[in-house]
Amino acid sequence: MFSGTLFIISAPSGAGKTSLLQALMTRVSNLEMSISHTTRAPRPGEKDGVDYHYVTPQQFDELVAKGAFIEHATVFDNQYGSLRSLVEQRLQAGNDVVMDMDWQGARQVREAMPDVVTIFILPPSLSALQERLTSRGQDSEEVIARRMREAQAEISHYDEYDYIVVNDQFDAAADELEWVVRASRLRLGPQSVRYAAVIDALLD
Repeated sequence: MFSGTLFIISAPSGAGKTSLLQALMTRVSNLEMSISHTTRAPRPGEKDGVDYHYVTPQQFDELVAKGAFIEHATVFDNQYGSLRSLVEQRLQAGNDVVMDMDWQGARQVREAMPDVVTIFILPPSLSALQERLTSRGQDSEEVIARRMREAQAEISHYDEYDYIVVNDQFDAAADELEWVVRASRLRLGPQSVRYAAVIDALLD
């Protein structure tokens, strides 16, 4: 048991997860994003240890063989994974850690660390989701249609999560996400570790 709490936040593309995460990080202290390992080459402006931990495919495979990852996956020919030791180190230090991933990664983490708190962000409707994807002006109609199908496939796993936040009005959704994080900090497990000395003194 750790004094910090591990959170997973998932959402279909276009649900506003990135903006909500940015708002959450500015509102709540002692909260940090988990930094994944990847075999993908750094993009311009990205820094090792800040955006990702960049490793070779051979190094990644060695870590997989050692069982070092809480979860890992291959996406578009690149490998991504969350190193258990790094996550546990931050939780042990009393920091809360947020992992941004899809339902498949969430399922792997839940099996490895059952105390994880999982949150799924939903759009208010399919029409709103399509409008958000279209308004980006970056994708063709064919790509948007594919993203919509992928979004519905992701949404179908909503019932595997502890909490649901519907991002209809952004400020309200940001409030709800913050409340989940703050309330989760008060659960018995983390609090009993955090205040072990206080509890022992009260029962002495």
